[in-house]
Amino acid sequence: MSFQVKAQEEISLKSADTTKAIINPNAPAKAAFYSALVPGLGQAYNKKYWKIPLVYAGLGAGIYYYTWNQKKYHEFRDEYKRRLDGTYDPNHPIYGDLDNDRLVRAQKFHQRNRDLSALITAVIYILNIVDANIDGHLMQFNVNDNLSIKPDMNQNQIDYKFNYGMTLTFNF
Repeated sequence: MSFQVKAQEEISLKSADTTKAIINPNAPAKAAFYSALVPGLGQAYNKKYWKIPLVYAGLGAGIYYYTWNQKKYHEFRDEYKRRLDGTYDPNHPIYGDLDNDRLVRAQKFHQRNRDLSALITAVIYILNIVDANIDGHLMQFNVNDNLSIKPDMNQNQIDYKFNYGMTLTFNF
């Protein structure tokens, strides 16, 4: 009887294993600058096109509610001024049944909602800039299989119960 066995295997390195991504440290700042100029442009620069409709929907809703509350505030304010002048119409279909206290409360309500809408719109605009900056940073983050974390399950040899844990793998 004879056996033929190889003692060594030949291993070759591929050029794809040694390539490194070029990191542009100015890319996050450029994305944030673009988003500050035109909302959504930083997301387009980062190639996250699906976020652009979200940015414009948020800004559009905030601007819409701001203008609507501003219009209602002026309507109630003008009616209250007409009441103070004595030039109002007591048979008006909308404001005829309202007393002065309700008109003042309606003014305050719409003024508060108008200011809140302006604040929410400003926060959405700032979040647009911050999102573009963070996406610019995360695009340069190295995500590959050389660094991974996986759930792990091992059976204990003494009592045959399963032990659960996490495995952190770093290959280089």
